Amino acid sequence: MNSRPLIRIVDDDPELLQSQKMLLETLGWEVVTYSSGTDFLRLDALERPGCLVLDVRMPGMTGLEVQEQLEKRGVKHVAIIFLSAHGDMPMAVHTMRHGAVDFISKPADPRYLLERVAKSVTNSIAKSVRDEEIENLRSLSEGLSPRERDVARLIARGLKNKEIARELGIEETTVKMHRANAMLKLRAKTSADLIRIFTILDFQADEVQK
Repeated sequence: MNSRPLIRIVDDDPELLQSQKMLLETLGWEVVTYSSGTDFLRLDALERPGCLVLDVRMPGMTGLEVQEQLEKRGVKHVAIIFLSAHGDMPMAVHTMRHGAVDFISKPADPRYLLERVAKSVTNSIAKSVRDEEIENLRSLSEGLSPRERDVARLIARGLKNKEIARELGIEETTVKMHRANAMLKLRAKTSADLIRIFTILDFQADEVQK
């Protein structure tokens, strides 16, 4: 996955597209523009983290419909900032409930827009890195045998080899073997690494169940 952030601007006003693109490029961002939501969804590299500055009212697909499509496709790393000259409180609340990070009235204050884009990109990158780490850890954990997983979880709970042997009804030498195998497969160097790994995976499992 390309982790370099990308700023997208979607608006049917060509002058606004150009002015916002130039403004954001002054800070060194990579910026792409689209004149319609359909073009954005068809052409954009949606897997890249970053930010989407999205107009609400456009011919064809509206900004709200674009947000709905992104939600359906499971796009997680593109923070949405809505711009609207005709927005109202119920609309703003709706967009925020569905994951937008801001709802700004047109014409937007350039300094405020830059501030919100910068913060959104920072958060998007952090989420992308975190999700990639979770996916890597989940992939590594799938390589554990059932017994290795049991031993690793008990180590993560702070149990000693003798206690694990008693808990699982196996020999301590067997615990040591499974422990060594689990740590090798999970690329863990210490018990603290195992605690961190299983804390992350268990937290993620809890979030999915919610």
